Amino acid sequence: MPKAYWIATYRSISDPAALAEYAKLAGPAIQAAGGRFLARGMPAQVYEAAVHQRAVLIEFDSVAQATGAHDSPQYQLALKALGNGAERDIRIVEAVE
Repeated sequence: MPKAYWIATYRSISDPAALAEYAKLAGPAIQAAGGRFLARGMPAQVYEAAVHQRAVLIEFDSVAQATGAHDSPQYQLALKALGNGAERDIRIVEAVE
C-alpha cells in the first residue's frame, strides 16, 4: 500500500491566536493518528505561479490513515479552535510507488 502525503497551504492567516491554539491540538492529533511532519513553515523558495505562503507536509502510511486523521474527533476539535482564523488548502495525495 503506498504512503500518502497531506499537503496544506495557508492562503491567509487572519487570527494568529486561533492558529496557535489549532496547532496545539492538531499536532498531537495528527501524530496520534500516525502522521509524521516532514516540513512546515514558509517556503525557502517559490517558483512559477506559487505564492509565498505557509506550507505543511505530513506523511502517512496510507490514504485511509491520512483521511482518518483528518476526520478524527481529536482533529475536528483542532479545526473548531481554528474557526475562521485561516484560509487553507488541504490535499491528501497518494505516493508514487
